[in-house]
Amino acid sequence: MNRHAIRAAAIVLAVAAGPAFAQTPVWAPADLLAAAKAEGALTVYSSVNEQEALPTWKVFEDATGLKVNYIRGNDSVLTSKVLIEARTGQQSWDALVTTNVTRMPPQLRAKVDLPEAKALDAKFKDPGSAWHAVYANYNAPAYNTDKVKFAGKPPRDLEEFLTHKEWIGHVGIDALEFPWVRGVVEFYGEEKGGKLLKQFFNEFKPSPVDGHLALSRATSAGEYWVTPSNYVNLVNNVRSTGGPTDYWGADPVVVNLGQVVVNPKAPHPNAARLAANFLISKEGQTSVARVGRLPVRADVPPVPEDAIKKLGDVTIMPLEFTPEEEKTWQKRYQDLLRGQ
Repeated sequence: MNRHAIRAAAIVLAVAAGPAFAQTPVWAPADLLAAAKAEGALTVYSSVNEQEALPTWKVFEDATGLKVNYIRGNDSVLTSKVLIEARTGQQSWDALVTTNVTRMPPQLRAKVDLPEAKALDAKFKDPGSAWHAVYANYNAPAYNTDKVKFAGKPPRDLEEFLTHKEWIGHVGIDALEFPWVRGVVEFYGEEKGGKLLKQFFNEFKPSPVDGHLALSRATSAGEYWVTPSNYVNLVNNVRSTGGPTDYWGADPVVVNLGQVVVNPKAPHPNAARLAANFLISKEGQTSVARVGRLPVRADVPPVPEDAIKKLGDVTIMPLEFTPEEEKTWQKRYQDLLRGQ
C-alpha cells in the first residue's frame, strides 16, 4: 500500500471513529455506560409532566441508546406506589424524580456517588448522597400587572404585604402552600411569624387554588390580583404567552426542590445511576432549563436568564419535610385557612 492509500485509509478510519467519540457525553463514564447498556433500559417514576420531561429523556436516550420507560403521576400517587412495591417486593422503578423524596423512608433512597454532583451547591444535594436536586421551584409573590400597580418598590416581606389593604378579597394561594407557612415562621420566629400569618389569613382571607399552575393562570386572568407565594417558573411560563402577570422577590423565598433518587433495589441499577448523573450534568440541566424549569447548576442559565437574579437580595430557603413534619405543617396551614 503506497503512502497515498495509507493516508486515505487513515482518513476513512478517523471519520468512522470520530462521531462515536464525539457522541460519548462527558456525563457517561465508559465503564458505567457499558454496564448500563448491558441492562438495556430503565423505568423512571416522575411527577414532571410529559410535555416537559420527555424532551429531556429523549436527549438521554439518543446519547446512550437506552430506552426510558417514563411513568408519570403526582407526588402522593408515586410515593404510595413506591411504598407498596417495597412492601410486596415487586420492584419496577429504577429512578424517581419528584419533590417529596425526603418524605420516603431512608431505606428507599440509595446512596450513589455521582461524578456530576461536584458541580452542585451544597444546598442542592444530600450530604449522604441519597438525593440530588434536578430543578428548583422558587416561591415568590406574583401579581396581575393590570390590577396591581406599584408606586414604588413592591413589599419586601410579609409585614409590608399586610399594609396593602386594597388587596383584601383579591388574594389567591395554593391549596397546599404549607411550605410557605413554615418558611414565614422560620424567617420571623415562632411568635412574630405566627402572629403575621394569623393576620394575613384573617384579614386577607386568601382563596385556596388547586395547584400552582392553576393559580398562575387565575392570577393572569385577573381572578386574583396577587398571591404571596407561587412558582416563579410557572409565572414566567404564563407571562411568556402574553399573560399580564409578574413576580417579585420578598423574604423569605421558599424553594421546593425536584430531586432524583435511585432505588436501592433497582432492576437496572447502572442505568439508574447513569440517568441520575445525566440529570445533574450540564447537558441535562440545559435541557431542564429549555423546557421551563429552573436549573440547579450555577453554570447553566435559566430561561429567561434573569429568572432567579430578578428575585434580588432575599433569603433563599430550601425546605425538606419528613412525613411527620409534612402532617404537622399541613394541619397548621389548614387551621389558618379555616381561621383557627
